[in-house]
Amino acid sequence: MQITSIAAIYFLFWVMSAFMMLPFGVRTADEAGEATVPGQAESAPVNFRPGKLALRATVIAAVFTALFVTNYNYGWVTIADIDILPKPPGTLAN
Repeated sequence: MQITSIAAIYFLFWVMSAFMMLPFGVRTADEAGEATVPGQAESAPVNFRPGKLALRATVIAAVFTALFVTNYNYGWVTIADIDILPKPPGTLAN
């Protein structure tokens, strides 16, 4: 596998993990007991920390990328292993 493919897969895992972690650990002004600014949405976060989010996404993406590349090299799980659709009539089943 080429390094550019690994980098692209890492980027995809990073974006996916960052978006999935966005709602965790975030509190609204109501939950934090702080006053809201006029015009602020009630659901706006008070303690958003993008650095912490990026660090967590980096670690998770590195782990998932390592697992993906290792699976690609050793073939632990292949398409044939997860193919659950029935075979069409008239074809040979393996």
